[in-house]
Amino acid sequence: MAAADDLHTARDAYSRGDWRTAYDHFTAAQTTQGLDTDDLSSYGMAAWRLGYGRHSMQLSEQAFNRLIAANDTQKAAMKAVEVALQWFNGGDFNITRVWINRVRRLHEKQPDDQILAYLLYVDSLVAIDEGRNDVAADLVTQLQEVTTRLNDPGFNALCATASGVTLLPFARTSEAFAQLDEAMMPVLADQVPVDWAGDIYCAVIYECHRLADYSRMKTWFDAMEVWKKGPQVSASWYGTTCEVHKMDLHSATKDYHQIEQRLVDAIAAVGDFPGTAGKGYYELGEIRRRKGDIDGARAAFAQARDHNKDPQPGEALLRCHLGEDAAAWTDLRIRMDAEQDEINRTRLLPAAVEIALARNKVDDADQLCTELETGAEKFDSPGFRAWAAHARGALLVKQGRAAEALPVLQDALKRYRSTQCRYEMAQVYEWLSLARAGTGDKAGAATETANAASIYQQLGAVPNQATPITEAPGGLTKRELEVLAGIAAGGSNRDVSKQLFISEKTVGRHLANIYVKLGVSSRTAAAAWAHENKVKPSASTSFAP
Repeated sequence: MAAADDLHTARDAYSRGDWRTAYDHFTAAQTTQGLDTDDLSSYGMAAWRLGYGRHSMQLSEQAFNRLIAANDTQKAAMKAVEVALQWFNGGDFNITRVWINRVRRLHEKQPDDQILAYLLYVDSLVAIDEGRNDVAADLVTQLQEVTTRLNDPGFNALCATASGVTLLPFARTSEAFAQLDEAMMPVLADQVPVDWAGDIYCAVIYECHRLADYSRMKTWFDAMEVWKKGPQVSASWYGTTCEVHKMDLHSATKDYHQIEQRLVDAIAAVGDFPGTAGKGYYELGEIRRRKGDIDGARAAFAQARDHNKDPQPGEALLRCHLGEDAAAWTDLRIRMDAEQDEINRTRLLPAAVEIALARNKVDDADQLCTELETGAEKFDSPGFRAWAAHARGALLVKQGRAAEALPVLQDALKRYRSTQCRYEMAQVYEWLSLARAGTGDKAGAATETANAASIYQQLGAVPNQATPITEAPGGLTKRELEVLAGIAAGGSNRDVSKQLFISEKTVGRHLANIYVKLGVSSRTAAAAWAHENKVKPSASTSFAP
Protein backbone atom coordinates (compact mmCIF):
# COMPACT_ATOMS: atom_id res chain seq x y z
CA MET A 1 0.00 0.00 0.00
CA ALA A 2 1.33 3.45 -0.89
CA ALA A 3 2.21 5.86 1.87
CA ALA A 4 -0.61 8.18 0.85
CA ASP A 5 -3.06 5.27 1.08
CA ASP A 6 -1.77 4.38 4.56
CA LEU A 7 -2.35 7.91 5.74
CA HIS A 8 -5.82 8.09 4.20
CA THR A 9 -6.77 4.74 5.77
CA ALA A 10 -5.39 5.83 9.16
CA ARG A 11 -7.33 9.09 9.13
CA ASP A 12 -10.54 7.39 8.06
CA ALA A 13 -10.17 4.66 10.71
CA TYR A 14 -9.45 7.25 13.38
CA SER A 15 -12.60 9.20 12.49
CA ARG A 16 -14.61 5.97 12.88
CA GLY A 17 -13.03 5.03 16.19
CA ASP A 18 -11.21 2.02 14.74
CA TRP A 19 -8.11 2.56 16.85
CA ARG A 20 -6.28 -0.60 15.82
CA THR A 21 -6.49 0.11 12.11
CA ALA A 22 -5.67 3.78 12.68
CA TYR A 23 -2.64 2.93 14.81
CA ASP A 24 -1.25 0.35 12.38
CA HIS A 25 -1.58 2.60 9.33
CA PHE A 26 -0.24 5.68 11.13
CA THR A 27 2.76 3.50 12.03
CA ALA A 28 3.22 2.50 8.40
CA ALA A 29 2.75 6.07 7.15
CA GLN A 30 5.26 7.45 9.65
CA THR A 31 7.86 4.99 8.37
CA THR A 32 7.51 6.11 4.77
CA GLN A 33 6.65 9.77 5.17
CA GLY A 34 6.44 12.35 7.91
CA LEU A 35 3.17 12.92 9.75
CA ASP A 36 1.87 16.43 10.21
CA THR A 37 1.08 17.65 13.72
CA ASP A 38 -2.61 16.75 13.63
CA ASP A 39 -1.83 13.24 12.39
CA LEU A 40 0.86 12.83 15.02
CA SER A 41 -1.63 13.84 17.69
CA SER A 42 -4.23 11.38 16.35
CA TYR A 43 -1.57 8.66 16.23
CA GLY A 44 -0.82 9.30 19.89
CA MET A 45 -4.47 9.17 20.92
CA ALA A 46 -5.00 5.91 18.99
CA ALA A 47 -2.03 4.46 20.86
CA TRP A 48 -3.52 5.61 24.17
CA ARG A 49 -6.88 4.00 23.49
CA LEU A 50 -5.18 0.70 22.70
CA GLY A 51 -3.28 0.76 25.99
CA TYR A 52 0.13 1.72 24.58
CA GLY A 53 0.65 4.34 27.25
CA ARG A 54 4.36 5.05 26.91
CA HIS A 55 4.29 5.23 23.13
CA SER A 56 1.20 7.43 23.26
CA MET A 57 2.85 9.90 25.60
CA GLN A 58 6.00 10.00 23.46
CA LEU A 59 3.92 10.83 20.40
CA SER A 60 1.85 13.39 22.30
CA GLU A 61 4.98 15.11 23.56
CA GLN A 62 6.31 15.30 20.00
CA ALA A 63 3.02 16.89 18.92
CA PHE A 64 3.22 19.31 21.85
CA ASN A 65 6.76 20.37 20.90
CA ARG A 66 5.67 21.03 17.32
CA LEU A 67 2.78 23.18 18.53
CA ILE A 68 5.12 25.15 20.78
CA ALA A 69 7.51 25.66 17.84
CA ALA A 70 4.61 26.88 15.72
CA ASN A 71 3.59 29.26 18.54
CA ASP A 72 0.10 27.70 18.62
CA THR A 73 -0.42 28.37 22.31
CA GLN A 74 -4.03 27.24 22.59
CA LYS A 75 -3.54 23.85 20.90
CA ALA A 76 -0.29 23.33 22.81
CA ALA A 77 -2.10 23.95 26.10
CA MET A 78 -4.85 21.49 25.15
CA LYS A 79 -2.30 18.87 24.19
CA ALA A 80 -0.41 19.47 27.45
CA VAL A 81 -3.51 18.98 29.57
CA GLU A 82 -4.28 15.74 27.70
CA VAL A 83 -0.78 14.47 28.45
CA ALA A 84 -1.19 15.51 32.10
CA LEU A 85 -4.32 13.34 32.30
CA GLN A 86 -2.43 10.45 30.70
CA TRP A 87 0.42 10.64 33.19
CA PHE A 88 -2.08 10.93 36.04
CA ASN A 89 -3.86 7.77 34.91
CA GLY A 90 -0.46 6.14 34.53
CA GLY A 91 0.16 6.83 38.22
CA ASP A 92 3.17 9.16 37.91
CA PHE A 93 2.19 12.31 39.81
CA ASN A 94 5.60 13.95 39.55
CA ILE A 95 5.49 14.05 35.76
CA THR A 96 1.79 14.95 35.92
CA ARG A 97 2.70 18.09 37.88
CA VAL A 98 5.33 19.01 35.27
CA TRP A 99 2.66 19.00 32.58
CA ILE A 100 0.18 20.84 34.82
CA ASN A 101 2.75 23.60 35.23
CA ARG A 102 3.26 23.74 31.46
CA VAL A 103 -0.48 24.16 31.01
CA ARG A 104 -0.56 26.95 33.59
CA ARG A 105 2.22 28.87 31.85
CA LEU A 106 0.52 28.56 28.47
CA HIS A 107 -2.84 29.55 29.93
CA GLU A 108 -1.31 32.68 31.41
CA LYS A 109 -0.14 33.64 27.91
CA GLN A 110 -3.52 33.02 26.33
CA PRO A 111 -6.37 32.55 28.85
CA ASP A 112 -9.05 30.09 27.80
CA ASP A 113 -11.85 28.83 30.08
CA GLN A 114 -11.99 25.38 28.48
CA ILE A 115 -8.27 24.82 29.01
CA LEU A 116 -8.59 26.15 32.55
CA ALA A 117 -11.47 23.77 33.31
CA TYR A 118 -9.50 20.75 32.15
CA LEU A 119 -6.48 21.96 34.09
CA LEU A 120 -8.38 22.46 37.36
CA TYR A 121 -9.99 19.04 36.98
CA VAL A 122 -6.68 17.19 36.68
CA ASP A 123 -5.00 19.34 39.34
CA SER A 124 -7.78 18.64 41.85
CA LEU A 125 -7.56 14.87 41.30
CA VAL A 126 -3.80 14.94 41.83
CA ALA A 127 -4.26 16.92 45.04
CA ILE A 128 -6.77 14.36 46.35
CA ASP A 129 -4.51 11.41 45.57
CA GLU A 130 -1.67 13.18 47.37
CA GLY A 131 -3.84 13.80 50.44
CA ARG A 132 -3.95 17.58 49.97
CA ASN A 133 -7.69 17.66 50.56
CA ASP A 134 -8.04 21.36 51.39
CA VAL A 135 -6.08 22.33 48.27
CA ALA A 136 -8.33 20.05 46.20
CA ALA A 137 -11.42 21.71 47.64
CA ASP A 138 -10.11 25.15 46.66
CA LEU A 139 -9.37 23.95 43.13
CA VAL A 140 -12.89 22.55 42.80
CA THR A 141 -14.34 25.90 43.91
CA GLN A 142 -12.38 27.55 41.09
CA LEU A 143 -13.56 24.84 38.69
CA GLN A 144 -17.18 25.49 39.63
CA GLU A 145 -16.77 29.17 38.76
CA VAL A 146 -15.27 28.33 35.36
CA THR A 147 -17.86 25.69 34.44
CA THR A 148 -20.66 28.08 35.38
CA ARG A 149 -19.30 30.46 32.74
CA LEU A 150 -18.93 27.70 30.17
CA ASN A 151 -22.41 26.25 30.79
CA ASP A 152 -21.58 23.04 28.93
CA PRO A 153 -22.76 19.49 29.91
CA GLY A 154 -19.33 17.97 29.39
CA PHE A 155 -17.55 20.46 31.62
CA ASN A 156 -20.36 20.23 34.16
CA ALA A 157 -19.69 16.47 34.31
CA LEU A 158 -15.99 17.06 34.97
CA CYS A 159 -16.88 19.53 37.71
CA ALA A 160 -19.36 17.14 39.33
CA THR A 161 -16.75 14.34 39.27
CA ALA A 162 -14.06 16.49 40.88
CA SER A 163 -16.56 17.79 43.42
CA GLY A 164 -17.73 14.29 44.37
CA VAL A 165 -14.21 12.90 44.72
CA THR A 166 -13.20 15.92 46.81
CA LEU A 167 -16.13 15.56 49.22
CA LEU A 168 -15.40 11.94 50.15
CA PRO A 169 -12.35 12.55 52.38
CA PHE A 170 -14.52 14.93 54.41
CA ALA A 171 -17.03 12.09 54.95
CA ARG A 172 -19.75 13.90 53.01
CA THR A 173 -20.61 10.63 51.33
CA SER A 174 -24.24 11.24 50.33
CA GLU A 175 -23.36 14.57 48.74
CA ALA A 176 -20.32 13.04 47.07
CA PHE A 177 -22.20 10.20 45.41
CA ALA A 178 -25.00 12.55 44.38
CA GLN A 179 -22.35 14.54 42.49
CA LEU A 180 -20.75 11.41 41.01
CA ASP A 181 -24.14 10.09 39.90
CA GLU A 182 -24.87 13.47 38.31
CA ALA A 183 -21.53 13.37 36.48
CA MET A 184 -22.44 10.12 34.78
CA MET A 185 -25.55 11.47 33.05
CA PRO A 186 -23.73 13.57 30.40
CA VAL A 187 -21.35 10.64 29.87
CA LEU A 188 -24.23 8.30 29.05
CA ALA A 189 -25.67 10.98 26.77
CA ASP A 190 -22.36 11.19 24.82
CA GLN A 191 -21.95 14.84 25.82
CA VAL A 192 -18.37 14.37 27.09
CA PRO A 193 -15.26 13.82 24.90
CA VAL A 194 -14.43 10.13 24.99
CA ASP A 195 -11.13 10.30 26.89
CA TRP A 196 -12.53 12.56 29.59
CA ALA A 197 -15.72 10.48 29.70
CA GLY A 198 -13.62 7.38 30.28
CA ASP A 199 -11.83 9.11 33.12
CA ILE A 200 -15.15 10.07 34.75
CA TYR A 201 -16.37 6.50 34.38
CA CYS A 202 -13.24 5.08 36.01
CA ALA A 203 -13.34 7.68 38.81
CA VAL A 204 -16.93 6.82 39.72
CA ILE A 205 -16.32 3.06 39.66
CA TYR A 206 -13.14 3.47 41.69
CA GLU A 207 -14.88 5.47 44.44
CA CYS A 208 -17.76 2.97 44.57
CA HIS A 209 -15.15 0.26 45.02
CA ARG A 210 -13.27 2.16 47.73
CA LEU A 211 -16.47 2.73 49.73
CA ALA A 212 -17.58 -0.89 49.13
CA ASP A 213 -20.83 0.44 47.64
CA TYR A 214 -21.35 -2.60 45.45
CA SER A 215 -24.99 -1.93 44.62
CA ARG A 216 -24.17 1.47 43.10
CA MET A 217 -21.09 0.00 41.47
CA LYS A 218 -23.15 -2.70 39.74
CA THR A 219 -25.76 -0.16 38.61
CA TRP A 220 -23.12 1.96 36.86
CA PHE A 221 -21.38 -1.06 35.39
CA ASP A 222 -24.64 -2.18 33.83
CA ALA A 223 -25.39 1.30 32.49
CA MET A 224 -21.89 1.74 31.10
CA GLU A 225 -21.96 -1.54 29.19
CA VAL A 226 -24.14 0.23 26.65
CA TRP A 227 -21.83 3.28 26.54
CA LYS A 228 -18.76 1.11 26.01
CA LYS A 229 -20.31 -0.42 22.89
CA GLY A 230 -20.31 2.97 21.18
CA PRO A 231 -18.03 3.42 18.15
CA GLN A 232 -15.63 5.76 19.96
CA VAL A 233 -15.22 3.50 23.01
CA SER A 234 -15.63 -0.15 22.03
CA ALA A 235 -11.93 -0.82 21.42
CA SER A 236 -10.68 1.59 24.04
CA TRP A 237 -8.65 0.56 27.08
CA TYR A 238 -11.07 2.25 29.49
CA GLY A 239 -13.15 -0.90 29.54
CA THR A 240 -10.04 -2.88 30.46
CA THR A 241 -9.20 -0.59 33.36
CA CYS A 242 -12.61 -0.99 34.91
CA GLU A 243 -12.59 -4.70 34.06
CA VAL A 244 -10.34 -5.20 37.09
CA HIS A 245 -12.98 -3.75 39.41
CA LYS A 246 -15.70 -5.64 37.55
CA MET A 247 -13.89 -8.89 38.34
CA ASP A 248 -13.91 -7.90 42.01
CA LEU A 249 -17.68 -7.44 41.72
CA HIS A 250 -18.17 -10.72 39.83
CA SER A 251 -16.06 -12.61 42.36
CA ALA A 252 -19.00 -12.26 44.73
CA THR A 253 -21.15 -14.62 42.67
CA LYS A 254 -19.14 -16.39 39.95
CA ASP A 255 -16.83 -19.40 39.97
CA TYR A 256 -13.29 -18.38 40.91
CA HIS A 257 -11.68 -20.42 38.14
CA GLN A 258 -13.64 -18.38 35.57
CA ILE A 259 -12.86 -15.09 37.29
CA GLU A 260 -9.17 -15.98 37.51
CA GLN A 261 -8.88 -16.47 33.75
CA ARG A 262 -10.79 -13.27 33.00
CA LEU A 263 -8.48 -11.36 35.32
CA VAL A 264 -5.42 -12.79 33.62
CA ASP A 265 -6.86 -11.69 30.26
CA ALA A 266 -7.69 -8.22 31.61
CA ILE A 267 -4.16 -7.74 32.96
CA ALA A 268 -2.69 -8.78 29.62
CA ALA A 269 -4.90 -6.24 27.83
CA VAL A 270 -4.02 -3.35 30.14
CA GLY A 271 -0.84 -2.63 28.22
CA ASP A 272 1.90 -0.61 29.86
CA PHE A 273 -0.13 1.05 32.62
CA PRO A 274 1.62 -0.18 35.78
CA GLY A 275 -0.93 1.27 38.21
CA THR A 276 -3.82 -0.58 36.60
CA ALA A 277 -1.81 -3.79 36.19
CA GLY A 278 -0.86 -3.63 39.88
CA LYS A 279 -4.52 -3.53 40.90
CA GLY A 280 -5.21 -6.44 38.58
CA TYR A 281 -2.44 -8.55 40.07
CA TYR A 282 -3.69 -7.77 43.57
CA GLU A 283 -7.21 -8.97 42.73
CA LEU A 284 -5.69 -12.04 41.08
CA GLY A 285 -3.79 -12.76 44.30
CA GLU A 286 -7.01 -12.48 46.29
CA ILE A 287 -8.84 -14.92 44.02
CA ARG A 288 -5.98 -17.41 44.24
CA ARG A 289 -5.73 -17.00 48.01
CA ARG A 290 -9.40 -17.83 48.36
CA LYS A 291 -8.99 -20.81 46.04
CA GLY A 292 -6.17 -22.15 48.19
CA ASP A 293 -3.55 -21.64 45.45
CA ILE A 294 -0.79 -20.52 47.80
CA ASP A 295 2.08 -20.33 45.32
CA GLY A 296 -0.13 -18.63 42.72
CA ALA A 297 -1.31 -16.07 45.26
CA ARG A 298 2.23 -15.31 46.35
CA ALA A 299 3.31 -14.81 42.74
CA ALA A 300 0.39 -12.47 42.02
CA PHE A 301 1.00 -10.40 45.15
CA ALA A 302 4.68 -10.14 44.21
CA GLN A 303 3.66 -8.90 40.76
CA ALA A 304 1.33 -6.37 42.36
CA ARG A 305 4.24 -5.03 44.42
CA ASP A 306 6.43 -4.88 41.30
CA HIS A 307 3.71 -2.75 39.69
CA ASN A 308 3.57 -0.25 42.57
CA LYS A 309 0.53 -1.77 44.29
CA ASP A 310 0.99 -2.66 47.95
CA PRO A 311 -0.44 -6.22 48.27
CA GLN A 312 -2.08 -5.60 51.64
CA PRO A 313 -4.23 -6.80 53.26
CA GLY A 314 -4.38 -9.85 51.00
CA GLU A 315 -0.76 -10.90 51.53
CA ALA A 316 -1.10 -10.60 55.31
CA LEU A 317 -4.25 -12.76 55.26
CA LEU A 318 -2.38 -15.32 53.18
CA ARG A 319 0.40 -15.50 55.77
CA CYS A 320 -2.15 -15.68 58.56
CA HIS A 321 -3.91 -18.64 56.95
CA LEU A 322 -0.52 -20.35 56.66
CA GLY A 323 -0.09 -20.04 60.42
CA GLU A 324 2.35 -17.11 60.21
CA ASP A 325 0.14 -14.97 62.44
CA ALA A 326 2.82 -12.77 63.98
CA ALA A 327 4.45 -11.98 60.64
CA ALA A 328 1.04 -11.29 59.11
CA TRP A 329 0.24 -8.81 61.86
CA THR A 330 3.60 -7.08 61.51
CA ASP A 331 3.14 -6.66 57.75
CA LEU A 332 -0.37 -5.28 58.07
CA ARG A 333 0.48 -3.03 61.00
CA ILE A 334 3.26 -1.37 58.98
CA ARG A 335 0.80 -0.75 56.15
CA MET A 336 -1.86 0.64 58.50
CA ASP A 337 0.55 2.96 60.28
CA ALA A 338 1.66 4.39 56.94
CA GLU A 339 -1.87 4.95 55.61
CA GLN A 340 -3.00 8.57 55.81
CA ASP A 341 -6.29 8.18 53.95
CA GLU A 342 -9.14 7.28 56.34
CA ILE A 343 -11.11 5.36 53.72
CA ASN A 344 -8.13 3.27 52.70
CA ARG A 345 -7.29 2.60 56.35
CA THR A 346 -10.87 1.51 57.03
CA ARG A 347 -10.57 -0.98 54.18
CA LEU A 348 -7.65 -2.63 56.02
CA LEU A 349 -9.54 -3.10 59.29
CA PRO A 350 -11.55 -6.30 58.56
CA ALA A 351 -8.31 -8.15 57.83
CA ALA A 352 -6.72 -6.63 60.93
CA VAL A 353 -9.57 -7.97 63.07
CA GLU A 354 -9.30 -11.42 61.48
CA ILE A 355 -5.57 -11.59 62.14
CA ALA A 356 -5.95 -10.29 65.71
CA LEU A 357 -8.51 -13.03 66.42
CA ALA A 358 -6.21 -15.66 64.90
CA ARG A 359 -3.52 -14.46 67.33
CA ASN A 360 -5.98 -14.55 70.26
CA LYS A 361 -5.43 -10.80 70.75
CA VAL A 362 -9.02 -10.16 71.80
CA ASP A 363 -8.42 -6.68 73.22
CA ASP A 364 -6.68 -5.60 70.01
CA ALA A 365 -9.55 -7.01 67.98
CA ASP A 366 -12.04 -5.10 70.12
CA GLN A 367 -10.27 -1.79 69.46
CA LEU A 368 -10.08 -2.52 65.74
CA CYS A 369 -13.79 -3.42 65.66
CA THR A 370 -14.64 -0.12 67.29
CA GLU A 371 -12.54 1.78 64.75
CA LEU A 372 -14.25 -0.10 61.91
CA GLU A 373 -17.71 0.66 63.32
CA THR A 374 -16.78 4.32 63.65
CA GLY A 375 -15.57 4.43 60.06
CA ALA A 376 -18.72 2.70 58.80
CA GLU A 377 -20.90 5.35 60.42
CA LYS A 378 -18.68 8.26 59.48
CA PHE A 379 -18.54 7.37 55.80
CA ASP A 380 -22.12 6.07 55.65
CA SER A 381 -21.00 3.02 53.71
CA PRO A 382 -23.27 -0.04 53.39
CA GLY A 383 -20.23 -2.21 52.70
CA PHE A 384 -18.33 -0.91 55.71
CA ARG A 385 -21.38 -1.56 57.91
CA ALA A 386 -21.49 -5.18 56.75
CA TRP A 387 -17.78 -5.55 57.51
CA ALA A 388 -18.27 -4.01 60.96
CA ALA A 389 -21.12 -6.38 61.88
CA HIS A 390 -19.11 -9.34 60.59
CA ALA A 391 -16.07 -8.35 62.65
CA ARG A 392 -18.05 -7.61 65.83
CA GLY A 393 -19.95 -10.89 65.57
CA ALA A 394 -16.73 -12.85 65.17
CA LEU A 395 -15.23 -11.09 68.19
CA LEU A 396 -18.27 -11.90 70.32
CA VAL A 397 -17.93 -15.57 69.40
CA LYS A 398 -14.25 -15.47 70.30
CA GLN A 399 -15.15 -13.90 73.65
CA GLY A 400 -17.53 -16.77 74.38
CA ARG A 401 -20.60 -14.53 74.07
CA ALA A 402 -22.33 -16.78 71.56
CA ALA A 403 -25.91 -15.69 72.24
CA GLU A 404 -24.96 -12.02 71.74
CA ALA A 405 -23.09 -12.88 68.57
CA LEU A 406 -26.04 -14.49 66.80
CA PRO A 407 -28.11 -11.37 65.96
CA VAL A 408 -24.99 -9.41 65.02
CA LEU A 409 -23.83 -12.12 62.61
CA GLN A 410 -27.35 -12.46 61.20
CA ASP A 411 -27.30 -8.72 60.50
CA ALA A 412 -23.97 -9.08 58.69
CA LEU A 413 -25.37 -11.99 56.69
CA LYS A 414 -28.40 -9.94 55.65
CA ARG A 415 -26.18 -7.06 54.51
CA TYR A 416 -23.89 -9.34 52.52
CA ARG A 417 -26.85 -11.13 50.97
CA SER A 418 -28.26 -7.83 49.67
CA THR A 419 -25.13 -7.35 47.55
CA GLN A 420 -24.47 -11.06 46.93
CA CYS A 421 -21.05 -11.01 48.64
CA ARG A 422 -21.05 -14.79 48.81
CA TYR A 423 -17.53 -15.45 50.05
CA GLU A 424 -18.18 -13.13 53.00
CA MET A 425 -21.53 -14.86 53.53
CA ALA A 426 -19.73 -18.19 53.83
CA GLN A 427 -17.35 -16.69 56.38
CA VAL A 428 -20.30 -15.46 58.43
CA TYR A 429 -21.95 -18.89 58.21
CA GLU A 430 -18.78 -20.37 59.72
CA TRP A 431 -18.97 -17.97 62.66
CA LEU A 432 -22.71 -18.62 62.99
CA SER A 433 -21.93 -22.33 63.26
CA LEU A 434 -19.54 -21.65 66.13
CA ALA A 435 -22.07 -19.33 67.78
CA ARG A 436 -24.86 -21.90 67.57
CA ALA A 437 -22.56 -24.58 68.90
CA GLY A 438 -21.76 -22.23 71.76
CA THR A 439 -25.45 -22.01 72.65
CA GLY A 440 -25.88 -25.78 72.49
CA ASP A 441 -27.70 -25.78 69.14
CA LYS A 442 -25.83 -28.65 67.47
CA ALA A 443 -28.34 -29.07 64.66
CA GLY A 444 -28.23 -25.35 63.87
CA ALA A 445 -24.44 -25.43 63.91
CA ALA A 446 -24.40 -28.29 61.41
CA THR A 447 -26.79 -26.40 59.13
CA GLU A 448 -24.62 -23.27 59.17
CA THR A 449 -21.52 -25.34 58.43
CA ALA A 450 -23.29 -26.94 55.49
CA ASN A 451 -24.34 -23.50 54.21
CA ALA A 452 -20.75 -22.29 54.30
CA ALA A 453 -19.44 -25.44 52.61
CA SER A 454 -22.01 -25.15 49.84
CA ILE A 455 -21.01 -21.58 49.00
CA TYR A 456 -17.30 -22.36 49.09
CA GLN A 457 -17.88 -25.29 46.74
CA GLN A 458 -19.92 -23.19 44.31
CA LEU A 459 -17.24 -20.50 44.23
CA GLY A 460 -14.37 -22.95 43.97
CA ALA A 461 -12.94 -21.60 47.23
CA VAL A 462 -11.39 -23.35 50.21
CA PRO A 463 -13.06 -22.92 53.61
CA ASN A 464 -11.90 -19.92 55.58
CA GLN A 465 -12.08 -21.95 58.80
CA ALA A 466 -13.19 -19.38 61.35
CA THR A 467 -11.05 -19.04 64.45
CA PRO A 468 -12.18 -21.57 67.08
CA ILE A 469 -13.69 -20.39 70.35
CA THR A 470 -11.09 -22.00 72.56
CA GLU A 471 -7.31 -22.00 72.54
CA ALA A 472 -5.78 -24.65 70.28
CA PRO A 473 -4.31 -27.64 72.14
CA GLY A 474 -0.64 -27.34 72.90
CA GLY A 475 -0.67 -23.67 71.92
CA LEU A 476 -0.43 -24.71 68.27
CA THR A 477 -1.62 -22.40 65.51
CA LYS A 478 -4.38 -23.47 63.13
CA ARG A 479 -1.86 -24.29 60.42
CA GLU A 480 0.36 -26.22 62.84
CA LEU A 481 -2.66 -28.32 63.86
CA GLU A 482 -3.35 -29.05 60.18
CA VAL A 483 0.25 -30.14 59.62
CA LEU A 484 0.25 -32.27 62.75
CA ALA A 485 -3.06 -33.89 61.77
CA GLY A 486 -1.62 -34.78 58.39
CA ILE A 487 1.50 -36.28 59.93
CA ALA A 488 -0.55 -38.22 62.47
CA ALA A 489 -2.66 -39.62 59.61
CA GLY A 490 0.49 -41.10 58.07
CA GLY A 491 1.29 -38.44 55.52
CA SER A 492 4.82 -37.59 54.47
CA ASN A 493 6.02 -34.01 54.31
CA ARG A 494 5.35 -34.07 50.58
CA ASP A 495 1.83 -35.46 51.11
CA VAL A 496 1.01 -32.73 53.63
CA SER A 497 2.48 -30.00 51.45
CA LYS A 498 0.27 -31.03 48.52
CA GLN A 499 -2.84 -31.33 50.68
CA LEU A 500 -2.36 -27.93 52.29
CA PHE A 501 -0.98 -26.15 49.18
CA ILE A 502 2.28 -25.22 50.89
CA SER A 503 5.89 -26.11 50.19
CA GLU A 504 7.72 -29.03 51.80
CA LYS A 505 10.09 -26.50 53.32
CA THR A 506 7.15 -24.79 55.03
CA VAL A 507 5.90 -28.14 56.35
CA GLY A 508 9.34 -28.78 57.82
CA ARG A 509 9.37 -25.36 59.48
CA HIS A 510 5.94 -25.98 61.00
CA LEU A 511 7.08 -29.38 62.27
CA ALA A 512 10.08 -27.79 63.97
CA ASN A 513 7.77 -25.34 65.75
CA ILE A 514 5.42 -28.17 66.71
CA TYR A 515 8.27 -30.16 68.30
CA VAL A 516 9.30 -27.15 70.38
CA LYS A 517 5.77 -26.37 71.56
CA LEU A 518 4.94 -29.97 72.43
CA GLY A 519 8.32 -30.73 73.97
CA VAL A 520 8.92 -33.72 71.70
CA SER A 521 11.86 -34.56 69.46
CA SER A 522 10.50 -36.96 66.87
CA ARG A 523 7.75 -37.39 64.31
CA THR A 524 6.50 -40.50 66.10
CA ALA A 525 6.19 -38.66 69.42
CA ALA A 526 4.33 -35.78 67.79
CA ALA A 527 1.91 -38.21 66.13
CA ALA A 528 1.35 -39.98 69.44
CA TRP A 529 0.59 -36.64 71.11
CA ALA A 530 -1.89 -35.86 68.30
CA HIS A 531 -3.74 -39.15 68.87
CA GLU A 532 -3.85 -38.63 72.64
CA ASN A 533 -5.27 -35.12 72.20
CA LYS A 534 -7.72 -36.14 69.46
CA VAL A 535 -6.13 -33.96 66.78
CA LYS A 536 -7.71 -35.34 63.63
CA PRO A 537 -7.42 -34.44 59.94
CA SER A 538 -10.33 -32.71 58.25
CA ALA A 539 -12.79 -34.77 56.26
CA SER A 540 -11.06 -33.75 53.02
CA THR A 541 -7.63 -34.84 54.21
CA SER A 542 -6.65 -38.45 53.53
CA PHE A 543 -3.33 -40.12 52.98
CA ALA A 544 -2.45 -43.54 51.70
CA PRO A 545 -1.06 -45.82 54.41
